[in-house]
Amino acid sequence: MSSVSRVLFTSLFAASLGFNCLADNPTASGTGFAVTSDGWLLTNAHVVEGCQRIEVKGKGDASDPRVDATNDLALLKISGSESLKPIVFRRAPTRLGEDLVAIGYPLATLLADSVKVTTGNVNALAGLRNDTRYIQISTPIQPGNSGGPVIDRSGFLMGITSATLSKRTADEIGITAQNVNFAIRASVAELFMQSQSISSQSGDAEKDQPPISTADLADKIAPSVFQILCFGKPDVEASTKPSEMPTSLPTAPASASLIDARGYDAIGFDYRAVKDVTFAECHAACEGEGQCKAITYNTKYGVCFLKDNVVALIRNGDAVASYASSKATDVIMSDFTSYSGMDLPGGDYKRLRGSNYLQCFTACISDNSCKAFSYVPKRSECWLKDSLGKPRAAKGVELGVK
Repeated sequence: MSSVSRVLFTSLFAASLGFNCLADNPTASGTGFAVTSDGWLLTNAHVVEGCQRIEVKGKGDASDPRVDATNDLALLKISGSESLKPIVFRRAPTRLGEDLVAIGYPLATLLADSVKVTTGNVNALAGLRNDTRYIQISTPIQPGNSGGPVIDRSGFLMGITSATLSKRTADEIGITAQNVNFAIRASVAELFMQSQSISSQSGDAEKDQPPISTADLADKIAPSVFQILCFGKPDVEASTKPSEMPTSLPTAPASASLIDARGYDAIGFDYRAVKDVTFAECHAACEGEGQCKAITYNTKYGVCFLKDNVVALIRNGDAVASYASSKATDVIMSDFTSYSGMDLPGGDYKRLRGSNYLQCFTACISDNSCKAFSYVPKRSECWLKDSLGKPRAAKGVELGVK
């Protein structure tokens, strides 16, 4: 990481705030929220990394931390007989300018220690240097907000509060950039949960449902949001100085390690297929070949597809995708779902001859009229559809539905 990128952002870790550093006091805090009813919470990796003990206020100590440092995400497990109310992940794509609400525990030692709610909107559909894992938001956020949910006006999860432009950046460029904040997309967090075999709930608002007021949203979502307390190492606790944590948004490591995405198909150019293998063997085959940037493993037939590029992920219940961490910032999290051996009769309005699956997918995703596509590999033929009929089994057809 360059010295320039190192100072572009400051994480919203409460270490920036500084706690009274007694051994039995937390050294920092952040926010987390329920993503399953049986005790799994989601937060930022930088909230929990380096902690000797992690406490969820009012719920006791957390266990089994699972960290994705590349995307600044972490999962924590709390025990207890009381069922949690998970926040539901939103399926619909994020729209530029739409309203949102952030909930968390900012400045907990200075302000009231209760949960706080702020409102804003989506400023941009990408983060620093067009990083599509993030959205830029105008919602005012402070140290302690890290890891808190960003929800839409129906209460569905759009993102996870992560970072803000730092004062150091403003001093260096000579411009005070006001209220420039970033949230990790909910779709990135959903992939992380799938890689840990933890299921999330997803959905969308009913058609023509009116927006929920901020007060009603607070009543609905606040019970699912918790303060995360970090009890740090002795050398961390020894300093009483408030400190700023200069950091960039997480970037993918330069190594060839693969990021797994269960329930997804990697869309790219297949250069080789290997039959009758396990997922581990498929994984190893890609890691052993320099040109391999992604794989799709078909769990039903045990077939491994090695790809020399990856542009998007498409939902497929019979597949597991893996892609090079170096491609993490380039991969589009698609809302398509893929089905093998299925078709939707009718609704065809355009035929593309001599095409491949990637061209078919790209043609549909870039056309607002397209609701689905059918691709026939044997004929290298793609059909774009503007309406959805009744699905039926169709051998040799690859179906993609928005």
